[in-house]
Amino acid sequence: MNPFKQLGDLKKMRDQAMAIQRELQSEEVTVEQNGVQIIISGDQKIKELKSNGRSDNDIKEAVNEAVKKSQEVAARKLQQMGGGLQGLLGGGQQ
Repeated sequence: MNPFKQLGDLKKMRDQAMAIQRELQSEEVTVEQNGVQIIISGDQKIKELKSNGRSDNDIKEAVNEAVKKSQEVAARKLQQMGGGLQGLLGGGQQ
């Protein structure tokens, strides 16, 4: 077992994670529900919220839906990274 290789593998994993984080920051999900419009980034930061005088409950429901959709975007990105991580962690070896 080579400790320098492990350090290199960890750096590669960190670099991949940071790249995915940057990608998620640039992704946007728009949800329109019950007269509420929300734009949320893939890293779950609300960029815009328009309520058109809707109730707090309508806003809360729309925010929850937007967060759910942004989590789906993040999950897809992490799945893409997953194949690379398995190789780094030795998941593909028997």
